[in-house]
Amino acid sequence: MIARQSLGSLVLLSVLFLAACQEPAPPADPDGDSPLGLLSGEEGLDSYARITAPREVDFPADHGAHPDYRHEWWYVTGNLQSENGRRFGYQLTFFRFNLAPEMQQRRASLATNQVWMAHLALTDADGERYLHAERLARGAAGLAGAEVEPFRVWLEDWQLEGGSGEDPTPFRLQAGTEDFDLSLTLQADKPLVLQGDRGYSQKGDDPGNASFYYSWTRLGTSGEIRLDGELVSVTGESWMDREWGTSTLTEEQQGWDWFSIQLDDGRDIMFYHLRLSDGGIEPRSKGLLVEADGSYRVLDLDAVALEALRYWDSPEGGARYPVAWRMQIAGEALDLRLEAVLDDQELRGGFRYWEGAIDVRGEAADGTVRGHGYAELTGYASSD
Repeated sequence: MIARQSLGSLVLLSVLFLAACQEPAPPADPDGDSPLGLLSGEEGLDSYARITAPREVDFPADHGAHPDYRHEWWYVTGNLQSENGRRFGYQLTFFRFNLAPEMQQRRASLATNQVWMAHLALTDADGERYLHAERLARGAAGLAGAEVEPFRVWLEDWQLEGGSGEDPTPFRLQAGTEDFDLSLTLQADKPLVLQGDRGYSQKGDDPGNASFYYSWTRLGTSGEIRLDGELVSVTGESWMDREWGTSTLTEEQQGWDWFSIQLDDGRDIMFYHLRLSDGGIEPRSKGLLVEADGSYRVLDLDAVALEALRYWDSPEGGARYPVAWRMQIAGEALDLRLEAVLDDQELRGGFRYWEGAIDVRGEAADGTVRGHGYAELTGYASSD
């Protein structure tokens, strides 16, 4: 799931877009519309492609970009540990935005209607710190983009690459900052799953309030992390989400609480609450349960009880996030407690949201169960 845009990100990306693609124009008006302001809501969508119903997957093409849609992302998160038990969580996400579908392309090498953004984050659980970075680039002149044969998505020297064909796994991930680097290999332990109705993930009453959404829910991961001048060998498990669309959310939806969970009995769970501005939960909130053998089934809103147990206040002010929850799935005899590995896993860039590693423990039909996962919380910061 993508975080909602803050005003800061709208202005930054609007200026980037205008500089690359159009004749001189007035600066973006913080109190008015900007090109990225159209990324939520229903206005100005006639020129974009829309997701309105289930369709057949088109692999390998669907692993690449869908530039006729407003937004898209390749979202990788994971939980890792070293040989001596040192724990880490990580996130690498590539976002693509189409800012002007009716724009006539100019011959200038940097002219484009596509803007890319990437987020990179590392949770150092033992060091009790959260490191993150954000990058922006035009989708031109090789600065950022996506390819299919072989698979590759990149922004400058941050990249996720794989093989050719319908199954591009294993993936190789390379990204870093002055503070840390990730070099990881991700091997699929289960085949990908189609979220919602055969990949059609409807989020509102209008058929067009939807995305196409699929996931690799368990990717065996190995590689190295460079941190504090030291190379640390790590192993663990990752999760990858692929999603694209044009009008994913309605105006009444304030944000979401999204969870990916990998249990030690081999099962995986994705579930999200779409929160409404009146305090309610969108009835189309849903999830998926994936068995150890890779078979899966949809979990509708009524199948999952989710309760926040504890909150954390951002030091930046204006945001109070839940950081511990009880999740009950009665039909699966699961009663789980989810808790943040660190309370402060808030990304404070152009987008402001909470995305971090979580621990899982609880009861299953045949006894206790443990696991780990990730949570994404959007719409809590006052700037969202």
